[in-house]
Amino acid sequence: MISVSICSPTMDIAAAWADLTKRASPNVFMNPAALTAANEMGFAKVHVLLAWEEGEAPRKLVGVWALQVRKVAPFWPALLEALPYNYAFLSSPVIDPAFVDEVVAALLATIEKNPALPKVINLLSFNAESPDHDAIIKALAARGGEQLRFAESARPFVTSELGVKRSGSTRKKLRQDWNRLSALGSVDIVNDRAPGAVREAFESFLALEAGSWKGTQGTALLCDEKDAGFVRRLVSGLADQGNASVALLRIDGLAVAAQVLMYCGTMAYTWKTAFNSDFAKYSPGALLIDKITEELFATPGIDAIDSCSAEGSFMAQLWTGRRKMVDLLIAVGPGKSLGFTMEAGRQFGYRRLRDLRDRLRAGIWAPHPKKVRLASPS
Repeated sequence: MISVSICSPTMDIAAAWADLTKRASPNVFMNPAALTAANEMGFAKVHVLLAWEEGEAPRKLVGVWALQVRKVAPFWPALLEALPYNYAFLSSPVIDPAFVDEVVAALLATIEKNPALPKVINLLSFNAESPDHDAIIKALAARGGEQLRFAESARPFVTSELGVKRSGSTRKKLRQDWNRLSALGSVDIVNDRAPGAVREAFESFLALEAGSWKGTQGTALLCDEKDAGFVRRLVSGLADQGNASVALLRIDGLAVAAQVLMYCGTMAYTWKTAFNSDFAKYSPGALLIDKITEELFATPGIDAIDSCSAEGSFMAQLWTGRRKMVDLLIAVGPGKSLGFTMEAGRQFGYRRLRDLRDRLRAGIWAPHPKKVRLASPS
């Protein structure tokens, strides 16, 4: 028998969580330390659904799904976001594979019955290859719930067996860039997972990011006091468990690139990267990812790396592996939902405007040069 409880994030389940991630498809963004940081700092209003197998004593944790409540406008219906806070990049629940169908059905039923929770759930960056995805589609069909698939993408993803480019022009360029960078001084990579070292290295990352184009455009983490406070707490809390580190590429002790890494079960996550633009011609970010990939797969217990990035990112040039991701909108109750219809219309409009912006930036609709000349006065 599966029971589901709803609670605020708490570290009380840390031991049960660690045991669950040994069996389940991982999601570091559901780690209780991360959720507690988001909730206690007021960064997100998080509800945690815990699924328990009650057949034996003591009961066993078999599912965790954290959802944040969001309102996009004052008079707009609230909805649940399965990305539990900003800077999370995976919305899939963490479920024991032996109980997937039962747990998913129980989670959706609990959301429907709870009067405090919205019934519309936005599932952005959902792992379409996980058993959880198929179980949700199956459970919605059984319940008569609505679903809408907005987008599919292929996230760069690599395993210890498949996905690393071993040859070709990319590999040749990386060797050349490494040799050119090494000619400038003593080059090394450090990835110290001791909590104090992680916190110190994270400050190096924040400084590199603030000194980049993100700082100029006001999108670096240090540009927003609340965001900076949250990510410091996030990384620090994970580091205390041994679940975060910051790899640094250094020249004569000076950090020129930083890669923030997170860990859950047998998965590593390349969460965020930054580099010194003065060294851009040497591709320091790509060099660091390439070297740290080798290091991670030489580490016992790491079987795969999730890039946390879009399919067009530079990591797609380094790794051939891909993981299918989807953006879904669902309504857990039977029949038509006004909230679902409104949110679907809002997202369609937003995505079309974003696509138009990207096309204009890329010049896809710019007039052809010959047509411009023909139309010009003589």
